[in-house]
Parts: sequence; structure tokens; C-alpha cells
Amino acid sequence: MPVIEVKNLVKEYPLPGKAKGTFRAVDDVSFVVEKGEIFGLLGPNGAGKTTTLEIIEGLNKPTSGHTTVLGFDSHKDTNKVKYRIGIELQASSYYNELHLDETLKLFGTFYKKKVNADELLHIVDLTEKKKALVKELSGGQQHRFSIAAALVNDPDVVFLDEPTTGLDPQARRHLWQFIRKINTEGKTIILTTHYMDEAQELCNRVGVIDHGKIIALDTPRNLINNLESTARLTFRLDTAIDPEEFKSIAGVLEATKPNEHYELHISHASIVIPPLMQWSESKGMRLHELEVHRASLEDVFLSLTGSELRD
Repeated sequence: MPVIEVKNLVKEYPLPGKAKGTFRAVDDVSFVVEKGEIFGLLGPNGAGKTTTLEIIEGLNKPTSGHTTVLGFDSHKDTNKVKYRIGIELQASSYYNELHLDETLKLFGTFYKKKVNADELLHIVDLTEKKKALVKELSGGQQHRFSIAAALVNDPDVVFLDEPTTGLDPQARRHLWQFIRKINTEGKTIILTTHYMDEAQELCNRVGVIDHGKIIALDTPRNLINNLESTARLTFRLDTAIDPEEFKSIAGVLEATKPNEHYELHISHASIVIPPLMQWSESKGMRLHELEVHRASLEDVFLSLTGSELRD
């Protein structure tokens, strides 16, 4: 039995102002999350990620469809679901005058099953800060404390909504270690993120949602391998030429010159590089700063959702 099951989920909101009709924020979404997975829900701003999570968590009611967590209906068995999940929201508020250990102990009183506060602080490497206030923590420490708060009831499933937003690269990677750690201890994790490198690094599978619909669902590796262009070549030439000339080389799908470097979107580097070298020799040109860039989950994301700026 899947840990999380989402079937034909729809969420509609009234249009703002005096406009008639509804806006469909989540549009017939279905997926499952298996036990022990780190599952990523990816999408542009306003795609429906957070709304989907809120419905699964029992915090928001669907217009139609249903969701289950550990076999319990998110809305008919809300209390049973609540005791089995942990939630770290995009923004969390805590009592200003309580120390970290006091805050965790307070949260623990809300549940029948709970974890020792000192143990939680040790898990997220905040033992030395147990008598600090949340407002005294750095951004990275606050995120780690929020994860500790989400673990206070020893949940089977942990929801992380953009857990590393606003963190510097070192703090992000440090937090990844804690996410992996709680996952290896048996907890299923579902997260949203705008960082494609984060999803590629952490997630067993990802679902890409756009305009309320799931448009791709697979492992990061499979999604990357299914791209038409699996790599990019970049290089400089001493003499400027029309990028279109490179399309005569087998395996070159697209050729542009966005700056002083030429950029070729290619099927496979092993297919393209030998004839490219032969081409350059036949033209008496030398390739400078030749680099191969493997396709990433970010390339998949842009291919699926486009590159236009979203508000």
C-alpha cells in the first residue's frame, strides 16, 4: 500500500472581485508516494504545489478527488493523519520567549507519541543552542529547528515545503544531510522546491506540476535521459560564423551564439565531438574552451514548463 495516494484531485477557487466562475488551482492530479521515498513536487510559482500538499495534509479541502496518508483519508480521518505526519511550512512562527527545548516540549504535549527534545536537537545538530531563542538563530539553524519541530511526534511521513529557500549554498547542503538522515531512519519525505539541483540530489522520484496538472512523473535520471538533448557543447572560435552551419553535423539539434561562445544542444557528446573536430580542421579553425555540459533536471524543468518568468 502506498504511503500517500492522490486520486483525481481538484481544487477550485472563486475568481477575484466581481468576476464570475472559478480558477482551478489543482486540476485532476494523481500520484502515489511509496514507503521510504523522498518524493519531490516541482513547479513554477502558482503551479499548485503548496495547495496539493495542504490538501494531502488535511489543511485544505479539495473540490473533488481524494487523498490518503498511510491508508487514512486526509479529511475523514484528519486526526489519525495528524498524529502520523510532520509538517515544516514555508514560514513558521514560534513563541518568542521560549527556548528551543521548551518549544519542542510544548509541541510534544499536543501528541500522544513524542520524541525527547534533547534527542531532536541532537538530530539537527542544535544541542548547543537548546537554551537559545528562535530569533537568535541563523537562517540555516532556524530551518533545521523547523525540521526538528516537524519531527516532535516521531512521524512516519514528513512534509517539507521549500525547506532551503533563502539559505546560502553551505547551509543548503548542510540541510540536505539532515533530510537524508531522517529518510535513512525510515521516514518518508515529500518536499517542494524551486532548486532543481536539490531535487536531483535528494529525490527518488519527482512530479512536475504546471497550471495545476502533473505533466511529468519519474525518477530524475529517467526524465533527463528522455530529453531530446542530453548535453550541451560550448566553445569559442577565432572567426565568427553563422551558428546554423553546425546543424550539418550529425547529432546537433540546435545551435546558437548567446555570447562570445557558441552553444550546441546535442543528442550525445560521443556522436557529435569527433565530426565537430573534423569540421573545425577542414575549416582551418581551432575550438577554444570546449566544454561538455550534461543535461540536468533544470533542463527538464525548462523544457516542460518553458523559460518565461512567472509571478
